[in-house]
Amino acid sequence: MNRLHRWLNGKWAVPVVSGLLIIASWVAGGLGGAWNPTLTPQWWVDAGAHATGSAFFALADAFMLAAAVVAGYGIVVKAVRSLLVKHISIDLLVSVAAVGAVIIGNFWEAAAVTFLFSVGHALEAATLNKTRSALAELVAVAPDVAVVMRDGEQQEIPANQVRMGEIVLVKNGAKVPVDGQVVAGSGAIDEASITGESIPVEKSEADVVFAGTVSRGGFLQVLATGVGADTTLARIIHRVEEAQDAKARTQAFIDRFSKWYTPGVMLLALVAGLVTGDVVLALTLLVIGCPGALVISIPVAIVAGIGRSARNGILIKGGEFLETSAKISAVAVDKTGTLTEGTPKLTDVIVLDPTSKRSEVLRWAAAAEAGSEHPLARPILDSAREEGIAPTGIPGEVTPVPGKGIVSEVEGKRVLIGNPPLLEQYGIYDDAGSAERAKELAAQGRTPMIVAVEDRVIGLIGVADQIREDAPEMVRRLHAAGVEKVVMLTGDTRLVAESIGAATGIDEIHASLLPEDKLDAVAALQAQGHTVAMVGDGVNDAPALATADIGVAMGAAGSAVAVETADIALMGDNLLKLPEAIGLAKRTVGVMKQNIAVALVTVVALLAGVFAGGVTMSIGMLVHEASVLVVILNAMRLLRNAGGVTAMPRKVRTAPRARAETEASHA
Repeated sequence: MNRLHRWLNGKWAVPVVSGLLIIASWVAGGLGGAWNPTLTPQWWVDAGAHATGSAFFALADAFMLAAAVVAGYGIVVKAVRSLLVKHISIDLLVSVAAVGAVIIGNFWEAAAVTFLFSVGHALEAATLNKTRSALAELVAVAPDVAVVMRDGEQQEIPANQVRMGEIVLVKNGAKVPVDGQVVAGSGAIDEASITGESIPVEKSEADVVFAGTVSRGGFLQVLATGVGADTTLARIIHRVEEAQDAKARTQAFIDRFSKWYTPGVMLLALVAGLVTGDVVLALTLLVIGCPGALVISIPVAIVAGIGRSARNGILIKGGEFLETSAKISAVAVDKTGTLTEGTPKLTDVIVLDPTSKRSEVLRWAAAAEAGSEHPLARPILDSAREEGIAPTGIPGEVTPVPGKGIVSEVEGKRVLIGNPPLLEQYGIYDDAGSAERAKELAAQGRTPMIVAVEDRVIGLIGVADQIREDAPEMVRRLHAAGVEKVVMLTGDTRLVAESIGAATGIDEIHASLLPEDKLDAVAALQAQGHTVAMVGDGVNDAPALATADIGVAMGAAGSAVAVETADIALMGDNLLKLPEAIGLAKRTVGVMKQNIAVALVTVVALLAGVFAGGVTMSIGMLVHEASVLVVILNAMRLLRNAGGVTAMPRKVRTAPRARAETEASHA
């Protein structure tokens, strides 16, 4: 009984019942000799059953009228509801045509129009659900249960009942139920549902894991830091839902167009009926003028495109940003953490003062950097710790000098670490030739930092950040995707920037930039007529990211702010997702244009067919619904991966490293 109830309330109940009534009408008409009187059996004629035949004809009309009522009732209700909110909908066109056909006694046309319209709606619903399959897949990966440690025992509870700060156990094959940090154990985690990467990531103590990912081996104890709606997966689902409903500029135009187009069709039908006196012609114009394919052409492509990108670990904020991304002609990229690994290492400690030792230069530098949040402080402190000369106690006061370095108070002495302009600002004479030595290091792709104690230069520190393996391939694929110019924006020195630019194939380099300089560089590209995407992950990139036409956040899986605010959020740490996102945007906009063309050509062809003769109401509705399905099926092509845009195969990776949030202003 429940199954029957569900079926009667399903999308196929109305078209099936209406279709059966149409078949019953044909059968009754056949028995009455309606199909072809010359084929009426002789025994039927001899029996004088003309009256009975007439009864069959009446029954055939009744069945056909019933089919029109069954299929048309919901359509009329929707039309009336739309009128109540002062909206002339497609349902109104079909309703008027069907009611008019019934009034003039053309029951077949009324039934055919409403039946085909209801079939079209059912097919649209089924195929549109398919275009939203990526969102359904995201919802499906949400974990149902979690194993937590409570009162010293393992307890299996619903995932949404895990409390912040609890220890969750993740066993082989289980879904990770929370966002959290590994506190014990090791294992491989499949993060495809979050980052789109199919290769598992090795996790161990202090690494971050995400809800909805799956253990492919090992055993982890995870401290819950995000539960329920506060997980990365929940934020992604929410973001995709909003993005799929957001309208592109083209869609907004189509919506405005349809508000005038639909009343225009009704006026055209009325004028044609009055001028020609042909009611059937007027009703036919109502049917074939339905802008269904035109109205659905844009949203179905957006839903499919955004869904496909989400499945690949690329979050696009909405249709407007998808459309803008297809026009990107210049990409500006931050260096640290984008083109490079974001984990710089100490490479050189050069002594420039004859009275100092190597260990002293490193010790002063580490002590000065101990209170700094700069990413280049970490490799210096790590090296000092390895050599047993790490600073102890509470760090002294640190004053950052944007674009130049830092000034720190250590053991009652002023210590400067930075570039030659920093020395000039504080009136320190470079009698050790540190500027020349810094240029030599920079030419080798290293970031040089001069170390001065009080008014004396004692040495030079060199730090290098490895170029990411996929950076050159990213630049190549961006060019292949139609991007004219790839620009590097960095606070590092020009020599370091040029070394990295040469290795990656960057078209244009802007070095030694302050945050506001990056903004100006993006604005200059826009002034040249470019649609600019800015890629960065640092606080000092924020002005440029906001100014760019499209702001792209790299490695956003661990950042709630990036997921919610970036125009495009690349969840993984894979640079090749950027050209993939642009390529997918171009494909989506291409499908949108194709769909609009199909819709317009169909309407024009049907109009010509009506005035030329031969296109009836039923044929018009059949072609109309066929065009709607063509538009949807065309959009569904976006759900397939396009060859050549997916990421290169990569080796099993270790957990994503913490990425630098600021540029190398020490340079």
